Amino acid sequence: MAPRTCRGKVVVERARVGRPSQQEQKRRELIPVIARAFTELGYRGATTAELARRCGVQENILYRVWPDKKAMFLAAIEFVYEFSESTWLSVLESGGDGDPARRILEFESRHHGEFGHYRILFTALGETDDAEIREAARRIFGRFHRFLRAQIAARSRRSRRALAPPELTAWAAIGLGTAANIGRELGLLGDAERRRLMSTIGRVLLEGEAS
Repeated sequence: MAPRTCRGKVVVERARVGRPSQQEQKRRELIPVIARAFTELGYRGATTAELARRCGVQENILYRVWPDKKAMFLAAIEFVYEFSESTWLSVLESGGDGDPARRILEFESRHHGEFGHYRILFTALGETDDAEIREAARRIFGRFHRFLRAQIAARSRRSRRALAPPELTAWAAIGLGTAANIGRELGLLGDAERRRLMSTIGRVLLEGEAS
């Protein structure tokens, strides 16, 4: 599923797929619980027994869906992006004033990091000696970048106030969100400070001026 812009609106191209298999339905049902467990316990701290307990199933059920714990973690990494994209698309499709990039910024200034999914990505970055985890993290950050770049590019075509090309601004936005999450995780930034950081510096990135 890849976003593209059309006359200022976000368009999502969805591949036509058949009816999901029973295994795929089970995966969709369990992955939010799996992701929450990895968020709270980390990769090494989350045993398959605990993952199964939280899912309310026997371990053998998990192994019918994923071959091992690493495969479950890789699926959780993928879930972080899918959840974020779904949330952003809902924001953009709900209507309202403002260009796509600005609306995402306003949403994230209020809600960024509230589900703790960033912990999964932080954990993945600490496991990059594993080639599969490294590739999964690389792919997900790339998808975040492409999505944000598309929204920023749509805005840039209507405004000449951007300070940098969309591809660089998108990376800066990812860095801004990472800094806000570090501030949350270490207790360096309170809720109001994080909102101000996201809103104020985000506007600088998009418009070249603070509010």
